[in-house]
Amino acid sequence: MRQRPVLEVRGLRKEFPGVVALDGVDFGLLPGEVHALMGENGAGKSTLIKVLTGVYRADGGEVLLAGEPVRIAGPLQAQQAGISTVYQEVNLCPNLSVAENLFIGREPRRFGLIDWAAMRRRAAELVRELDLDIDVNAPLNTYSIAVQQLVAIVRAVAVDAKVLILDEPTSSLDRDEVRQLFAVMRRLRDQGVAILFVSHFLDQIYEICDRMTILRNGRLEGEYPIGALDRIGLVSRMIGSELAGLDRLGGGKRRERTGPSTAKAFLEADGLTRRGAVEPYDLAVRPGEVIGLAGLLGSGRTEAARLLFGADQSDGGTLRIDGAKAVLRGPRDAIGHGIAFCSENRKTEGLVGDLTVRENIVLALQAARGWLRPLSRTAQDAYALKWVRALDIRPGDPEALVRNLSGGNQQKVLLARWLITDPKLLILDEPTRGIDVGAKAEIQKLVAGLAEDGMAVLFISAELEEVLRLSHRVGVLRDHRMVALLDNDDALTPERVMATIASGADA
Repeated sequence: MRQRPVLEVRGLRKEFPGVVALDGVDFGLLPGEVHALMGENGAGKSTLIKVLTGVYRADGGEVLLAGEPVRIAGPLQAQQAGISTVYQEVNLCPNLSVAENLFIGREPRRFGLIDWAAMRRRAAELVRELDLDIDVNAPLNTYSIAVQQLVAIVRAVAVDAKVLILDEPTSSLDRDEVRQLFAVMRRLRDQGVAILFVSHFLDQIYEICDRMTILRNGRLEGEYPIGALDRIGLVSRMIGSELAGLDRLGGGKRRERTGPSTAKAFLEADGLTRRGAVEPYDLAVRPGEVIGLAGLLGSGRTEAARLLFGADQSDGGTLRIDGAKAVLRGPRDAIGHGIAFCSENRKTEGLVGDLTVRENIVLALQAARGWLRPLSRTAQDAYALKWVRALDIRPGDPEALVRNLSGGNQQKVLLARWLITDPKLLILDEPTRGIDVGAKAEIQKLVAGLAEDGMAVLFISAELEEVLRLSHRVGVLRDHRMVALLDNDDALTPERVMATIASGADA
């Protein structure tokens, strides 16, 4: 007889203006299991969690706790119902002690005053129950992020939680810290706690989870015992393409490649790394070459690229630009070396919506010159008009506000901003995400043309066919590691790349 779910949703629906985030989703979480919630960006994972925790109210369907329908009005009510959540970013008070963090807002009292001795004693019992060696009297900020995550979990289950939701808890942990976290999760599972685990690390999913639910585009793709689906099958269902049925070129033709591999590298990374973001990797990018980065969301593609632009600081490894060792203290250093970076989040990290097309286009060039050497209005107008025409930005009015442009035209404005600096290396992070087919084709054609003219390009995209269509070589990332760097010849197929992502080695 099947166990009754401790938490269940039936036909769940959630809409936002113009978007159906969840469409008739069914989901059940059993007591004493670790259940993976899988799906690519935009699949609906975060929305589902926010409905379960009362952050969002569902527009349809029902939520059941222990078989009884409930309406969760907010996170506090969710916690009172036995649903606790620990997010990727630890939401505790680092200046307070471990004990104070465990009981903040619900301190034991005696005669109306906080009973400090009882609080410390009970805190010590809680950490001991999970076999953790933590001094509950020490300030939380004296411990690593991993230990702070564990304290957050102890706090979450100390309120008699029946359901524990862990949203990307391992994203900033090393292997030993992950093992410690998993030991705690297993103890909680054995105590009957139902754990919903969200992670982009496939190895971790198969190591710790009992079942998995896969969402795709806001819909339920399926629910599987962990052993019923291998890694290739999981990747296929997440992206919505069966391996055998993938059209290698997505309807387009793979362009001819003249061999830039013999050219001297413009940029060379040797063992470049950032703790918790990307493990040491080697990469050489040559003039006239497009290197694609492939991997699932969270694999480390963006993190690897940000190190090459100085947007994040590396913890180790070396970087050479034009053969000379270089240290990038920030994006301005990178711009000075001829490196440009188009962020995947053009609205929050790229464009300034309240500025005009002209003002957005000249931002990077002005930053490179320094604000004490402002561009004249005549120069700004000339640059803006040139690139509005060259990239066919519509409307063709440089004084139009960027926020009023379509997604494709906004992306063109961002490209114009960096092309105006005449870069030697252009890093493009998801440049075609969320834009229409026509604009996507124009941007792909532009990338190919820039490479043919001698520019080095690092191209990141979740669309595998797009990466193969444009790239000379493809770096494959998985779990924050670059597991392979593949020549994009006729033998390189989507099947081979996906098998490499799934297995963690060149297939």
